[in-house]
Amino acid sequence: MSKYVFVTGGVVSSLGKGITAASLGRLLINRGFKVASQKLDPYLNADPSHMSPQQHGEVFVTHDGGECDLDIGHYERFLDRECSKNCNYTSGKIYSTIIQRGLDGGYGGATIQVVPHVTNEIKAVMRSVGGDDIDVVIVEIGGTVGDMEGEPFLEAIRQFERELGSDNYCHVHVTLLPYLEAAGEVKTKPTQHSVKMLTTLGLMPDIVVCRSNANVDLDEDMKAKIAMFCNLDSPSNVVHNPDCGSIYQVPLVLKSQNFDDTVLKKLNLTAPDANMDEWTKMVTVYMDKHLPKVKVAIVGKYSVQDAYISVTESIKHACIAHNVTPEVVIVDSEKIEADNVAEILSTFDAIIVAGGFGVGGNEGNIEVSKYARENGVPFLGIGLGMETAVIEFARNVAGLSNANSVEWCEDCDTPVVHTRQDLIGLIKPNDAMRLGSYDCNIQKNTRLYKLYNTEIVRERHRHRFEINNDYIDTLSQKGLVVSGKNEAMNLVEAIELKDHPFYIGVMYHPEFASRPYRPQPLFDGLIATAIDMK
Repeated sequence: MSKYVFVTGGVVSSLGKGITAASLGRLLINRGFKVASQKLDPYLNADPSHMSPQQHGEVFVTHDGGECDLDIGHYERFLDRECSKNCNYTSGKIYSTIIQRGLDGGYGGATIQVVPHVTNEIKAVMRSVGGDDIDVVIVEIGGTVGDMEGEPFLEAIRQFERELGSDNYCHVHVTLLPYLEAAGEVKTKPTQHSVKMLTTLGLMPDIVVCRSNANVDLDEDMKAKIAMFCNLDSPSNVVHNPDCGSIYQVPLVLKSQNFDDTVLKKLNLTAPDANMDEWTKMVTVYMDKHLPKVKVAIVGKYSVQDAYISVTESIKHACIAHNVTPEVVIVDSEKIEADNVAEILSTFDAIIVAGGFGVGGNEGNIEVSKYARENGVPFLGIGLGMETAVIEFARNVAGLSNANSVEWCEDCDTPVVHTRQDLIGLIKPNDAMRLGSYDCNIQKNTRLYKLYNTEIVRERHRHRFEINNDYIDTLSQKGLVVSGKNEAMNLVEAIELKDHPFYIGVMYHPEFASRPYRPQPLFDGLIATAIDMK
C-alpha cells in the first residue's frame, strides 16, 4: 500500500509548495523509493487549458494528453518520471464528474453533498496515483489554508489520514516567515496563526516548512518556539527553506536539515542515505557565475515568465550540460516590427519563438523568423513558432506573398497553415486539437536525425493547426526541408534549413521532455551551436 505525504500552504500563495513537494520527491527517489506526485487545485476551471497564461502560467501537457498546472512540470523535471493526467485535478473537474454521475443516475437519486460525495471523489483521485508499485505519493493542495474553495480538499485529507493510519501519512505545511526590516525582526506569528487555522479544520501538521528571504536566519531557539506553538514533536520538525539562487538548490537545502529523514520517520520507513552527488554537481555548474554566458531570447506573445517556464528550464538544462551560464530574456512579439527587429535581437546568441494561441504578435514572430534565417542566428520554433517560420519562408523565399494561417486569417487565399478537417472529432470530440504524445518519423541525413540519433521519437503536442501539405512541394523546391513527419496521419512534424547553422521548427513541445541533467536534444543542439558561433 502506498504511503502519502500531504503538502499544504498558509499565509500567502506562491510560497513554493510545488518546489517543496518536488524536492522531497527527488530526495526520496535518491533513497530508493518509488514516488508519484499529484497536484489538487481548488479553482473551478475544469483544467488550465482555457486559463490565460498571463494569469496562470504555462499549460503543462502530460504524455497521455492531460492539460495540467505548471507544477506538474516541476514534478517531472525533479522526479525524472512521466506524470499522467491523473496527477492534476481541479475542483471544476471533480464537480463536473460528480454532476455528470448524478445526471446518469449514479447516486441512485440521493441528495448530492460536499460531504460525503465531493470528499469521497477527492479521496478516490488521490488513491488513483497510488498502488502496489508506488511507495510514496506526494499530494500538493493548491491555494492557501483559509480559502473557502479549498476546504473540501482539506476535509478529504482529514478523512483520508484517519483511513490511512498514523504510520502511513505525513502532513507538511508550508508557511511564510516574514522579516520586518523596520523592526529588524523575524516574525513567527503568521506561521502560528496558519497552523492554528489548520487545526480548526481537524488537521495537525507533522512538519512545518518556513519560507523566507535569503537573509533570514532561523536559529534553533526560533525553531523550538515554532515547534512548541505549532504542537510539533521536535524543533527538527521545523525546516527552513530560504530563497535560493536556483530551484535546483532546494533539495540540497532541505536535505541539509534532514527533511527526508523526518518524513521517513513519520512514515515508519528506513532506507540508505540519499546520494546527491550528481545533483550537487549539476547545481554547482549552474551556480558558477564565472562560466561564459549564452544569451537566449524567448520570443512570445505572453509577458509573464511562467508562461514559458518549461522552455526556460530546458535552456538551463542545456547550458548546464555545456558548462555555460544562461541569460534568458522574454521578448514581447507584439512589439517587434520590420524596422526594429535587428535592434531588439542583435545581442542574442540564440532565438526561440515559443508556442501560443490567438492573433496578437504573429507578424512579430514572422519578422523574428526572417531575421534569424537571414542572419544565421541559431533558431528554434516551437508550435506556433514553427508555423510562423513556415509562413515567413513561404512569403519571402517561395514567393507565396499571401501565405498565412487560418487561425488569424480565416479566409486567406494561401493557407499554408490550416485545420485538418479530417482530424476533427478523431483526436478530440468536436475538435482537431492534438494533445499528448505522437510519433515523429525522422528523415535520415537531416540535422534533426543527427540530434536525436534515431528514426522515430514520441513528443508531446498541444496545437490545433497543421502545416498544409498542399504547399509542401513548393516550399521544398525552395529549400525547406521536412525533417520529421507523422507518417500514420501524414502530418508535418518538423522542418529545417540546410544552409543555416541551426534553424529548426517543430510542431510539438520538446521542452516538456527536458531534465536537469539530461537536456532535450533540440535545446542541447541549439545551445551547442550558439556556443560554437560565439
